[in-house]
Amino acid sequence: MKGDRVEIVVDAGDSTRTYEVVATRAGRRVETAVRRGVVEVSEVTRSGTVVRTARFMATRVLALVEQPVPRDDESVAAAAESRG
Repeated sequence: MKGDRVEIVVDAGDSTRTYEVVATRAGRRVETAVRRGVVEVSEVTRSGTVVRTARFMATRVLALVEQPVPRDDESVAAAAESRG
């Protein structure tokens, strides 16, 4: 969903660095995966095509914070009714 974002805090030796991956357009989402010691955070379209990916060594990641867009129940219910 547009506005979904993931913040990644990484150990950079003597300090920390913070990175953000944000779903930039409507219909896109942010997915997180940990594979073979690598943390991947990707922005993905509705069809599943990866738009961009950020990769970090899992041993260096201090925090991974997923921040979904606030969704109020009324707008979700209204959208469901208008669809059919």
